[in-house]
Amino acid sequence: MSPRLATFLVFLLNGGVFGTWAARVPALAGQVGAEVGSLGLALLGASVGLAFTAPLAARICAVHGSRGVLLASSVLSPLMLPVLALSQSPLQLGLTLVALGASVAAMDVSMNIAAVVVVRELQRPLMPQFHAGFSVGGLIGSLGSAAAAQAQWTPMRHFLVTAVVGVLVVAVIAKKVPGGVGERHREEVTERTSVLKSPVLWLLASVALCSAIAEGAAADWSALFMVRERGMGDAAGAYAYAGFSVTMALSRWFGEPFQRRLGPHCLLAAGGGLAAAGLALAVVVPFPAAGYAGFALAGLGLAFSFPVVMDLASDVGKRADGSGGERELGLVTTIAYSGFLAGPPIVGGLAHVSSLVLSLGFVALVTALIIPATLLARRAARRPARV
Repeated sequence: MSPRLATFLVFLLNGGVFGTWAARVPALAGQVGAEVGSLGLALLGASVGLAFTAPLAARICAVHGSRGVLLASSVLSPLMLPVLALSQSPLQLGLTLVALGASVAAMDVSMNIAAVVVVRELQRPLMPQFHAGFSVGGLIGSLGSAAAAQAQWTPMRHFLVTAVVGVLVVAVIAKKVPGGVGERHREEVTERTSVLKSPVLWLLASVALCSAIAEGAAADWSALFMVRERGMGDAAGAYAYAGFSVTMALSRWFGEPFQRRLGPHCLLAAGGGLAAAGLALAVVVPFPAAGYAGFALAGLGLAFSFPVVMDLASDVGKRADGSGGERELGLVTTIAYSGFLAGPPIVGGLAHVSSLVLSLGFVALVTALIIPATLLARRAARRPARV
């Protein structure tokens, strides 16, 4: 097994864990007796764990190397699923989701570092393909959850099976997973500057933030938008996010030639414009077909935002020996997670005082900001560093 395949399987596993628990939320809500309000607060636990752990995981990876963090979190994440199934109250569910979110965040940061190692070794723009693995894993996890629910498996039984499969996957790939070299294990000593002082990183992080807000809005509100604003049934409304997810996964998997031809910055800007246009189409044209097409275009446009930003951010911290970039990835990931955390409540709040049409129109405007942020990031990256 090659390091590339092993890294892809880690992304697949991460997506599978996410898709598994997210799709069983209705069963977990019934188990703990959570109403809509208390369930919403409990579900915030995962985002809180993600946002607070990402920068800590990045610092640990930068100092000690990422391979140990990756293997530990890859084992812990699936094992947290049966613990989640033990929840008997909304509070227990929320606290367990904090722990699950923390383990997934550590896995997310370290697996992106592993992907950067592979990209640098092979000198190919493979980051979108790795993130396609996450999308495919999420699809597999959600389909498995649907099958488990259809078979009337309890969350505990389902999550135990998933945990066993996850641990077996880690056992198979453990020896081949690459990892960044920590500062304590490097012979070369370089002066470390604060990532907070880099204009390029903040601009790239703003691209990730806008993308995360748009992706979170599509995940949480696209189906409801099609039902309430376009008159579709619940089952038909769900196809809006399905189209978003499929176009995102396919474009990530087959997008390497476009990234080579356009370059990362042009691809980011073009994708941001396409995603904004897709969301605008969905909210402006009052026909269901336009809604489905718009969300599919949004998935196509947003597909490259996160993986390409990860690639560019790691290059900011790249050292002469080919290592580095861990802290930069941590900063961008943390800000992106804040978008996932804040985006859906913002859309919901705007929809409460106005409508879903206006709130998703606002998301389209936010998505369009990817274009100037990307162009400014390219300009800042070309400026010579001050001595």
